[in-house]
Amino acid sequence: MSWQTRINEAVAARKQAAAFRVRQPNEGGSARFLTQNERRYLNFSGNDYLGLSQNRDVIAAWQQGAEKYGVGSGGSGHVTGYSLAHAGFEQQLADWQGYPRALLFISGFAANQAILAALMQAEDRVLADKLSHASLLEAAAHAPSQLRRFHHNQPDSLQRLLEKPVSGETLVVTEGVFSMDGDAAPLAELHNLSKTHGSWLMVDDAHGVGVTGEEGRGSCWQQGVRPELLVVTFGKAFGCSGAAVLCDDATADYLLQFARHLIYSTTMPAAQVCALQAALARVRQDDDLRDKLAANIARFRAGAAGLPYQLTGSQTAIQPVIVGENQPALDLASALRERGLWISAIRPPTVPPGSARLRITLTAAHEPEDIDFLLESLHGCSH
Repeated sequence: MSWQTRINEAVAARKQAAAFRVRQPNEGGSARFLTQNERRYLNFSGNDYLGLSQNRDVIAAWQQGAEKYGVGSGGSGHVTGYSLAHAGFEQQLADWQGYPRALLFISGFAANQAILAALMQAEDRVLADKLSHASLLEAAAHAPSQLRRFHHNQPDSLQRLLEKPVSGETLVVTEGVFSMDGDAAPLAELHNLSKTHGSWLMVDDAHGVGVTGEEGRGSCWQQGVRPELLVVTFGKAFGCSGAAVLCDDATADYLLQFARHLIYSTTMPAAQVCALQAALARVRQDDDLRDKLAANIARFRAGAAGLPYQLTGSQTAIQPVIVGENQPALDLASALRERGLWISAIRPPTVPPGSARLRITLTAAHEPEDIDFLLESLHGCSH
């Protein structure tokens, strides 16, 4: 088989299964509205949960940072890319989350990959929630250690795996809020089990930080847990991009020596860090934004109860509407698009087979009338 034949057959198979992914350029994809081909849509697919991508203070901070530092970092943080802005923001994050150290990464995907690649050795094992993000599962699969997955949000399943002997170390991996189902992990139970068996817990709280907990500290804070490794990302509630790993001093020093994603990647621009500092200030202060988001979630769930589709038990900004098969999910998304609603159909392999869905995301930027129109359209398209 030639390269071209292999590629053509793989693409054709995706198209045949109604699983072919297409990028669609738009204007303002993180805001309440986005525009494509001169038509404006209400956006229910973005992860900008607090609307901070459009916040004037955050935008101004980025502009001022660009004036001071320029628009690029110029290199890895180990060479010239690590500025006073980076150092200051890492300390702010550590203080906010109650950890000794924070390390900035270019993305949450890079942070997750870097941790597992740097820490895991052949005699070790990763025990990951079955629905953990692709960046976690892929990194664990590629690491030299053993990977075992426990049933989603089931501590008993984790316990059975922890009770099996291992010659090396064990890292338990989960998300705080799961990106496709929107449900929260039982972090206190998982952490207690991990500690009992001498293991570490790693939590990716991309979809919880900024939204839950006091001052938006996230899922772990909300549940009274401080995992050994906490990953927070800035592409959701912070309205920007990038990520950080929170950990103790020794682990931070270790990652600075061995995390190749950190050592060999150009670091995020200092101007972006200035924007993140402004976003963190807003996250810590803006309980009114979290209250508005909570009201939008409650309004949606109350109105969606009569839909002929399966809803998950999510109480978060992620509200999946499970359609089932791929083509009906695409058809529903298309019908909603005709009504002026931008909602993406999520299909396997991102989600399990037979669980194609509309991944509806709600934000503090949405108004009550937006939620009502969404509900009216969902009910209208389901008949």
